[in-house]
Amino acid sequence: MQPTIVSKLPNVGTTIFTVMSQLAAEHGAVNLGQGFPDFPMSSALTELVCKAMQSGHNQYVHMNGLPALRGALAQKASSLYGATINPVTDITITPGGTYAIYTALTTVLQPGDEVIVFEPAYDCYIPTIELNGAKAITIALKYPDYSIPWEAVKASITPCTRMIMINSPHNPTGAVLSREDMKTLSAITANTNILILSDEVYEHLIFDDIAHQSILRYPDLFARSFVCFSFGKTYHCTGWKLGYCIAPDHLMQAFRKIHQFNCFTCDSPKQVALAAYLQNEADYLNLGTFMQQKRDFFRALMEKTPFRCVPSHGSYFECYSYEGFSRETDKELAIRLTKEYGIATIPVSSFYRNGEDNKVLRFCFAKKEETLASAAAKLTKLK
Repeated sequence: MQPTIVSKLPNVGTTIFTVMSQLAAEHGAVNLGQGFPDFPMSSALTELVCKAMQSGHNQYVHMNGLPALRGALAQKASSLYGATINPVTDITITPGGTYAIYTALTTVLQPGDEVIVFEPAYDCYIPTIELNGAKAITIALKYPDYSIPWEAVKASITPCTRMIMINSPHNPTGAVLSREDMKTLSAITANTNILILSDEVYEHLIFDDIAHQSILRYPDLFARSFVCFSFGKTYHCTGWKLGYCIAPDHLMQAFRKIHQFNCFTCDSPKQVALAAYLQNEADYLNLGTFMQQKRDFFRALMEKTPFRCVPSHGSYFECYSYEGFSRETDKELAIRLTKEYGIATIPVSSFYRNGEDNKVLRFCFAKKEETLASAAAKLTKLK
């Protein structure tokens, strides 16, 4: 008799990113779907990793992360956001931002808890909530600017509400939260037992002279928050799968109980390298300008196609509406573009639990200019 299992995620299949990337590979398409750069990362940073390995930094570092790296991150949080972060108690290095999100949710959630999630949402949020026996309460962002409908948030709060998840700059839309948004969030959660998970992996990929409204700027919000970050997004090395979580001591103690029995510790030589490389502040401070140039370059090219821009103010992504020229579902069009025109994108309906289809595709512009130009040239032939 063959053993059987009962899936904890019976309604989950292969992610849309894997599906579209595989389809792109099959058809030799330009992949503007999955969010990864196709240009090289800093050679200075890779040299620091090699130096760390050659110098013998190849064994376990502290479970919570290399002390020098945590110290550099605390200093960065102070410089950027005026935050007072204790590097010993408040920061844990993690194998990627998604891991940090998973661990924070697993730390907090009990069966019957409710978590408010804004859609379209990064695809790991809801499965992780459900794996922990909790319930995702989804609220659609207001199309086309993808702003938060705060009145709907207030109406959705119940005695079971345990957490509100926010993501800015937002994946998949590139929307960003304002100071007023943060004030409203503070007012809603004040004098409650509601926690916040803030996904800030794109903190430095923010455009148009907009200041990133990190939770770390707001002491009252930080006191109830897990804040998740990614080195991969900041340093063009998504394959490193290295990130970190910042939370106040009382929350981080619980986070580390889960962390110690999961990965325990992270890649040692890369932590040594990053601790040194973080001293180069210009590298992350100039990232927004660098990536905005790519967004603007791609946006200008897309004006010659039938698509209409849904403006992005951050992240690797910009969304484009095709409502004016096709009645296809976004998944149908995404597949047709890949097979017939050699361009892979992501249908935004995939980021909604109910498949809400606003006739929008997500494009990744974190690519070389020649990659973007090649893709746009193909799209000008779209019929």
